[in-house]
Amino acid sequence: MRSTLSTLLPSPARQRPIGAAGWLLLVPLVAWVVMFVVVPTLIMGVYSFAHRGTLGGVETGFTLDNYLAVFDRTYVQIAARSVWFAALTTALCLVAGYPVAFFIGRTGERWRNRLLVLLMVPFWTSFLIRTYAWVTILKSEGVLNSVLVQLGLVRAPLEMLYTPGAVVLGLVYTFLPFMILPLYGSIEKLDPALIEAAFDLGAGPVRAFRQVILPLTMPGIAAGVLLVFVPALGLYAVNDILGGGRVDMVGNIIEHQFRGTARNWPFGAALAVCLLLAFALGFWLVTRQPGSRSDRRDE
Repeated sequence: MRSTLSTLLPSPARQRPIGAAGWLLLVPLVAWVVMFVVVPTLIMGVYSFAHRGTLGGVETGFTLDNYLAVFDRTYVQIAARSVWFAALTTALCLVAGYPVAFFIGRTGERWRNRLLVLLMVPFWTSFLIRTYAWVTILKSEGVLNSVLVQLGLVRAPLEMLYTPGAVVLGLVYTFLPFMILPLYGSIEKLDPALIEAAFDLGAGPVRAFRQVILPLTMPGIAAGVLLVFVPALGLYAVNDILGGGRVDMVGNIIEHQFRGTARNWPFGAALAVCLLLAFALGFWLVTRQPGSRSDRRDE
């Protein structure tokens, strides 16, 4: 890992120690992380071992019942569905996003900047507004069904809204830019000479992609997978709006414990802690192999 960092940093930056002024610049960031990440996480961890109050809320005490309830069959099935939806969303974003990122990355600089702006346009609109727009498109009397009926492709409107397919569609639409951007970062750095050399040595398009392009863009793929899979696993707004409460995922269950009729904060905190551990495991799995290779090179 040290050798990798040494190739990225110029030699003066590696040799010059960070002064006191440099460390002071980190104070606002550290304070923000402590106040809004570390402290809430610690509170959530304490709540996860507490008892549910009679009228909701938290009562002091220590119990493992909240974590034992997490492994109830119902919640295990919901967790499995969440992992499946997140994995499917990640795979679809990768399949759809890689050609787009490759096209943008290999385009001339003038058009490349314009295409990147077009990619960022959805972020200029509220996430909830964009999600509710899909309700207008997918509902029985919506735009898509009207077009299909007018073209004679279907006789009656299709039931597309409040289905698992609508949830996956919403997740893919939401997280597709998060897959394209890190892929673009890796593809833009590709040396065209390496691809031309592969063709000169007799490799076809498929072999050149598999043995040259894909390995060189693997860091972007890993980053994109992490940026899509982890948030998709815990997102609940898309499921509530496009799933209509019929397609529960882990994020929805946690939200119901704190804001819904369940009002079981300790159990919701236990679910959140388990989800946080799943995030940490996913991050470790994605970053473990590249790190081990770097360590082997150092040795």
